[in-house]
Amino acid sequence: MPSMSEPKLIAGNANRPLATSIARRMSMHRGMSVGLCDARVERFNDQEIFVEVFENVRGEDMYIIQPTSNPANDNLMELLIMTDALKRSSASRITAVIPYFGYARQDRRAKARTPISAKLVANLITKAGVDRVLTMDLHAAQIQGFFDIPVDNLYASPIFALDIEYHFKGKLDKVTVVSPDVGGVARARELAQRIGCGLAIVDKRRVKAGEVAEMTVIGDVSGQTCIIVDDICDTAGTLCKAAEVLVQAGASEVHSYISHGVLSGPAVERITNSVMKSLVITDSIDPTEAVRKAKNIRIVPTAPLFAQAIMNIWSGTSVSSLFDAEMLSPIYEGMFSRV
Repeated sequence: MPSMSEPKLIAGNANRPLATSIARRMSMHRGMSVGLCDARVERFNDQEIFVEVFENVRGEDMYIIQPTSNPANDNLMELLIMTDALKRSSASRITAVIPYFGYARQDRRAKARTPISAKLVANLITKAGVDRVLTMDLHAAQIQGFFDIPVDNLYASPIFALDIEYHFKGKLDKVTVVSPDVGGVARARELAQRIGCGLAIVDKRRVKAGEVAEMTVIGDVSGQTCIIVDDICDTAGTLCKAAEVLVQAGASEVHSYISHGVLSGPAVERITNSVMKSLVITDSIDPTEAVRKAKNIRIVPTAPLFAQAIMNIWSGTSVSSLFDAEMLSPIYEGMFSRV
């Protein structure tokens, strides 16, 4: 049954601008002010995290907005401690809104004597007292099964489809979606089907972690506008190399759409100096100043998507309806002309 109390938002320090934007969007939809719960999330001198909630949350439907991005350990601990504070304050339900789920790349044992850290993090979140998780573009779908509580995994592809249809209007017959590796083919195929264009794959072979030996393009990209799609861009080495290989294979230009712009180390410099015309990321991770200033990096907002998902969870209506670009179009109406 739908909750009788209003949804209440609380945010950690990982991505305050996104949390504020979600609250603003919810205020527009609700026709009333929806603010962030008055609280402090601070650190003592020894870097221990302290949380104090200044509002009564007894019996409330609480939503903690906290991606576990860099610094992943600090942001994860903030999430766990905020959950404990709310649980001990008698909140009726706690939903962890984790736009970017850290440790998701450690989702299986690739070698002997290695951890499955994504499962450990799922256990920590559940044991802390979270009742439900709302996230976006998990690196591996099986992570949903690591939890013993409901997990709603949203997708950035409907937002990307709307953005591509706006920026490549009248040129979609010359667009090819590209997966940067074999493992991402399902994601690329799904976006290609959404916008009705072709599909290609860049087959990469590594000599060791973080170092690509060679790349081969599978598919004809000659004269095409190539759009590389992936869930995470970290140091951008593979992405920039894939763009070069596509241009060498005859692509007229290359753009990239990445759900989570981790963009660590030399990533921004590599992207700025690459042959890519543009890199589009979401704001699931709070962009650094260098990312904001980069001439060929563009950020699309996720606040409308998360705001609607939170309201659907609160009201007990379908979250999967937001997988459809047609359903998202009204809440993103007029937005892409400004991003």
